[in-house]
Amino acid sequence: MAGIIDKFRLDGKVAWITGASYGLGLAYATAYAEVGAKIVFNDINQELVDRGIAEYEKLGIKAFGKVCDVTKEDQVVAFVKEVSEKVGDIDILVNNAGIIKRIPMTEMSLGDWNAVINVDLTGPFICSKAVLPAMIKKGAGKIINACSMMSEFGRETVSAYAAAKGGLKMLTRNICSEYGQYNIQCNAIGPGYIATPQTAPLREKQADGSMHPFDRFIRSKTPAQRWGHTEDLMGLAVFLASPASDFINGQVVYIDGGISAYIGQDPSNLDESKFAAEEERQADVKVND
Repeated sequence: MAGIIDKFRLDGKVAWITGASYGLGLAYATAYAEVGAKIVFNDINQELVDRGIAEYEKLGIKAFGKVCDVTKEDQVVAFVKEVSEKVGDIDILVNNAGIIKRIPMTEMSLGDWNAVINVDLTGPFICSKAVLPAMIKKGAGKIINACSMMSEFGRETVSAYAAAKGGLKMLTRNICSEYGQYNIQCNAIGPGYIATPQTAPLREKQADGSMHPFDRFIRSKTPAQRWGHTEDLMGLAVFLASPASDFINGQVVYIDGGISAYIGQDPSNLDESKFAAEEERQADVKVND
């Protein structure tokens, strides 16, 4: 019988993370590589793929990367076939690729709506459909979907994104329902507000030295009183891809510092003095890494 630590290993497993040239996808892939997986990724154009290859090389990770649009079924089928021939059948799929368009619903064009739905919901359907036959044949497989706080909550200007992520939650449950009998687990990660280069402008100090209003809002809504970091997501990503989670299926796990369990507090009551110390600690961690 394997030891408990061994159950978190992914030695020899082929992990495909969509849109993993940077950001959260790169973080997931880095975590998988650390526990022995072979990394495969795609992105929408060659520039992004080249960027991803360079990032993986800097990290000492050998990754197979190709251009593939997750909304184009012919491209996805061809990609999966090539991966199978050159790397091996895909054991783990992370449907990470996604976009968001922050536009009030009454101002959103049908084209913008369709673009978000196609990438964030139809893309995971196409990619999952492409890998499921080999997983069924093998009698094992892991599909992990990138859900969101918007899988549960609404917010102004994100109608298409919330609709897509809510749909992705239900697609997660339905893949579990249809294919759990083949020892295939489909679960989802629901990140809260994560500190990334994309969200950096929302955390910048104002000209008078005060907190950005949105930064204050998020901290007041989060029991942890901080933004998440990519490292906060890596443990769950490994767990859901590993044999340790073989009897967990159809679940969405939120990594949000408690925001989904908390009604929040008056933002004016926040103690800003402790936030500087937390930011310095995080800066030290990145320097030491």
